[in-house]
Amino acid sequence: MKKHPVRVYPSKEKLDRKDQLAWKLAALATDNTPIQSDVTDMVINRIIDNASVAIAAINRGPVASARAMAIAHPRNGGAAVFGMPNDQRFDCEWAAWANGTAVRELDFHDTFLAADYSHPGDNIPPILAVAQQMKKGGKDLLKGIVTAYEIHVDLVKAICLHEYKKDHIAHLCPAQAAGIGTLLGLPTETIFQAVQQAVHVSFTTRQSRKGEISSWKAYAPAHAGKLAIEAVDRTMRGEGAPSPIYEGEDSVIAYMLKGKDARYEVPLPEIGEAKTAILETYTKEHSAEYQSQALIDLARKMKSKITNFEDIKDIVIHTSHHTHYVIGTGANDPQKMDPTASRETLDHSIMYIFAVALQDGDWHHVKSYAPERAKREDTVRLWHKISTVEDPKWTQWYHEQDPNKKRFGGRVEIHFKNGETLIDELGVADAHPAGARPFKRADYIRKFDTLTDGIISKDERNRFIDLVQNLPDLTPEQVQQINVQVAIDRLTNNKRDTKGIF
Repeated sequence: MKKHPVRVYPSKEKLDRKDQLAWKLAALATDNTPIQSDVTDMVINRIIDNASVAIAAINRGPVASARAMAIAHPRNGGAAVFGMPNDQRFDCEWAAWANGTAVRELDFHDTFLAADYSHPGDNIPPILAVAQQMKKGGKDLLKGIVTAYEIHVDLVKAICLHEYKKDHIAHLCPAQAAGIGTLLGLPTETIFQAVQQAVHVSFTTRQSRKGEISSWKAYAPAHAGKLAIEAVDRTMRGEGAPSPIYEGEDSVIAYMLKGKDARYEVPLPEIGEAKTAILETYTKEHSAEYQSQALIDLARKMKSKITNFEDIKDIVIHTSHHTHYVIGTGANDPQKMDPTASRETLDHSIMYIFAVALQDGDWHHVKSYAPERAKREDTVRLWHKISTVEDPKWTQWYHEQDPNKKRFGGRVEIHFKNGETLIDELGVADAHPAGARPFKRADYIRKFDTLTDGIISKDERNRFIDLVQNLPDLTPEQVQQINVQVAIDRLTNNKRDTKGIF
């Protein structure tokens, strides 16, 4: 890996395009270094993971609405939409929209946390959709996904977005564009322009994750995917983009991030060096914000030592800056303590999550968020006794560059009314690569089986699992079959309607 300095350049100071970050990302996208076998295996795992959470959410409101919008854009020889029959094809841009929303809805797929936070699995839907429409085989699809993961993770390591209240899709969209460029075998110049266009149009505020969190949280990555596809299409036609997009005097670093005196160092593999960033990412065992994963596991453990929850005086979670200020009491969001809050808000409330996990000794992607569960009086009493504080030690661990030293959990102190205290801590989730039970292929398949149980047939389950496990050898015709079909009468919004404009 090499760290590339990035700063703002006044317009009068010449910056060669090959010294621009966007060009370096494009050059990485066109580097055809062989892919390691463990990276290939992880890509397959993440395709399975994405499909499992998408099908589990298949009839939830945002997913059904996105599917209806996609169905309004049929295209012969296009891309598949999760749940729909494989003989119905749709414009890849809209398939990416529907599938990206389905993958993101439950907040249950993979994550990477560093200077910023991210869900790199959001790269897969637009790349897969374009692969299907453009008749690409498994090897090309694999290469595109590996590129997108590498660029996404490397940007997240170096450039913090949330500090400046920008949503994290600003790193996702250029990664998606670069991945599509790799998939299609485009020249560096074309990908360079596409990356710049993707950056330019994808900066949004993080109000989408603040206060009353709406369904837009599920749509945001899919919106980035649509923008990325449009950016690549436009640049394939010879069109350019704002440049230099990162370093320009009036561009994103100067006015949306750290400012004109900013200095960043972005780590990227050298040309000829394997792209392995996907191995640093981690999936979720529980359907909740990633920083809650270890704390859910810790709550399950601590439950066995508590006989009566009414004996608890208060609970203090000592954790990182990010956890405290984003999903903890440091956010100062009253909605995070509201029993009538939306599911999207509750999964960004570690106070609620820890209370339910402590009482139930478990976490379920539906039952744990049910309105009747959130309104249960004894839960509300416990929930409102929980607070978070930032601990510099946990903040330091959160930002560790060495993936083996990163920690995302916290230390929990439960104070009882009789003066006794129960204290325990956990650094990483059980399913994390460094955890007690690291996820392997069998775990991803088990998660798929659990989340799709009762929704798809056994034959469809076997067809999909067998297909994706042969990813590098798939023909273009087989890549078009990478989809999980649901019986059409079990899908809401399964045909074109007249509810909207489309």
